[in-house]
Amino acid sequence: MPRPLSAVSDRRRELMLLAATGAALAGGGAAWLAGAPDVADGFWMAGTAIAVVPSVVWVVAALRKGRAGVDLIAALALAGTLAVGEYLAGALVALMLATGRALDAAAERRASRDLRALLERAPRSARRRIGDDVAVVPLRDVRVGDVVVVGTGEVVPVDGRVTAGPALLDEAALTGESALVERDTGEAVRSGVVNAGGAVDIEATALAEDSTYARIVRLAEQAGARRAPVVRLAERYAAWFLPLSLGVAGAAWWLGGSAVRAVAVLVVATPCPLLLAAPVAIVSGLSRAARRGVIVRDGGALERLGRARTLLLDKTGTLTTGRPRVLQVVAAPGRTPSEVLRLAASLDQMSPHVLAEAIVAEARARGLALRAPQEVTEEPGRGVAGTVDGRRVTVGKTPIPLDARPGWARAADNRAALDGAAVAWLTVDGALRGAILLLDPLRHDAPRTLRRLRSAGITRLLMLTGDRAEPAREVAAVVGLDEVRAEQSPVDKVAAVREEAARAVTVMVGDGINDAPALAAADVGVAMGARGSTASSEAADVVLVSDRVDRLADAMEIAVRTRRIAVQSAVGGMAMSLAAMVAALLGRLPPAAGALLQEGIDVVVILNALRAVLPRRGAGPVLEPATEDLIRRFAAEHDDLADVLDAVRDAAGLLAAGDGPRVLGAVREVDRLLTERLLPHEYAEEHELYPALAGPLGGGEATATMSRAHSEIDRLARRIGTHVRVADADGQLRPEQLEDLRACLYGLHSVLRLHFVQEEENYFSLAP
Repeated sequence: MPRPLSAVSDRRRELMLLAATGAALAGGGAAWLAGAPDVADGFWMAGTAIAVVPSVVWVVAALRKGRAGVDLIAALALAGTLAVGEYLAGALVALMLATGRALDAAAERRASRDLRALLERAPRSARRRIGDDVAVVPLRDVRVGDVVVVGTGEVVPVDGRVTAGPALLDEAALTGESALVERDTGEAVRSGVVNAGGAVDIEATALAEDSTYARIVRLAEQAGARRAPVVRLAERYAAWFLPLSLGVAGAAWWLGGSAVRAVAVLVVATPCPLLLAAPVAIVSGLSRAARRGVIVRDGGALERLGRARTLLLDKTGTLTTGRPRVLQVVAAPGRTPSEVLRLAASLDQMSPHVLAEAIVAEARARGLALRAPQEVTEEPGRGVAGTVDGRRVTVGKTPIPLDARPGWARAADNRAALDGAAVAWLTVDGALRGAILLLDPLRHDAPRTLRRLRSAGITRLLMLTGDRAEPAREVAAVVGLDEVRAEQSPVDKVAAVREEAARAVTVMVGDGINDAPALAAADVGVAMGARGSTASSEAADVVLVSDRVDRLADAMEIAVRTRRIAVQSAVGGMAMSLAAMVAALLGRLPPAAGALLQEGIDVVVILNALRAVLPRRGAGPVLEPATEDLIRRFAAEHDDLADVLDAVRDAAGLLAAGDGPRVLGAVREVDRLLTERLLPHEYAEEHELYPALAGPLGGGEATATMSRAHSEIDRLARRIGTHVRVADADGQLRPEQLEDLRACLYGLHSVLRLHFVQEEENYFSLAP
């Protein structure tokens, strides 16, 4: 949709003013360098005069709204510099005034965005079924009770119910959850979700304008429109600096009996600490944030972020990766986890399902040789079937009721329930042969990020998620949140944001279309831009370009430091200006000398403000490229060692179940894996990675606790090896060995899981 002519002309005037004042300042500088000071003064005087008229217009407009601040001081400063002949100072003020107006206007244009991505995604038509006839009609013509056909990959256009199920739906747009959801005949379906299965008939239960997706669009627009206008840092200080400056100038005129002293006061009261220092610090902070992969839309957002005290986060895609991963592979007696994974992945190569992609990725990461399946069919909501190695294989749900499943399968179901994991069952020739548990894992950098956010000033951390309460609480416990609100709709999220925003400056972080209204309602909306929806990025004030949540902590720290430097520069500059104003009031500082002094003050505060573009001391460890390569290498090895942890746990389970014939073989395999793969990995970490990290982390004490864990891992592994040698001598495990061996296996599994998580959180998250 084209922009209004008034908006186009306003933008053109802003650019023309910016170009004119910039050209005048540059032309004067060139003339001065060429030895023509009179010509230079002419250029600078013209640049100052050009800015006087629009500044007066802006002052009048602000006064009509009951506001007076930087614009009024700027207009007086421009007039004062013309009156005393300080044209260079006037040209500088004019350029900064024009630059500030252009940047603020651009930010306002962004703030009035209409979430184009939401509107573009919304369906405009529907396929309505009447008997055997299907016709495409405008969406507004769909009435309650009409049946619409939704094809594979299409967005459900209206709220309704499934007439012939099951329907396999991707509800991520509304809930943020990546797992597909099955809706059976008669179950409700909301508009905005995507049909991930075959074509399905939906009976409309609401008109398009009353459906869920339309309400989300309206909610996002209303939330953005209701956000309170920003009171910028410079405006807050100008509120008291303006009357003070005018009062001192009036007192100077009254005491001196001449306008000269008053002009001198106005010259040294030129608000460059406000017009220059604070904006320079903010722009420097924006630049610093961009270097860290954080795009902040405007200076107002950075200022608000620096004052934030409450942070609300979505779960999926924000605290978690948003991509399911294999948690555990469980094999039936007589089968191995590798065999189960290989068969399942071979078949799942043909499936576009998000869980199938995770299974195939895990098999390839473990180096398993996959076969090409034959006669593959897929039933939405049930799974995929085909022939692999001449055997009939299925992966997905199982029709076997829970109480009829074997013990190992019930144990897998129990663990899935405890961990909040999804289960993909493997059958071979009709018999249940294995289970693959999948979970959306926590981001390695999430706990560290939230600790940094608390250090930066966040005092309250909440999770708002459309997911179930159990997995949400588990994530919250690990990262240390103050409150969890699960099964939240977009409307619920907006209500929660507004509730928190009433108490403190609030930041909302999300990545899905369902988060867009909440992002727009928050004081600062932050979108995970690398994988998030376009709608969430459009609604946000801050976009994290890379898929790393620790960039949020970077942004917060930069915002806090930038605001501190901006305040320091503005207050320090105004304090020096006030001292100069007192000298001018007493007649000790004539206008010309005052102008020179004010230029010196400007240089000091601008140089101080420019510190915001530099990294703060001790901002974080600086890693050499070789160290980053080591981190990536050992992080990849952690993924490769997942099957070793599975083998340790499975052997412990066999011991606990008393499965004698298989136990010794399983323990022998564990001993081999520990000796050939795990212990060499731990040794290399101790002697290669930890010494490389000692310098950046401030010494060997930073890795001392991890080294102690290495010692415990080595002790338990060698103890298991001793048990194997004793058993081999007798040809079987002795009864007196079982209790200690079981304790060693369970203990080793627990230590390894904790150790891996600690390394991933504390060390591996350091590498970009």
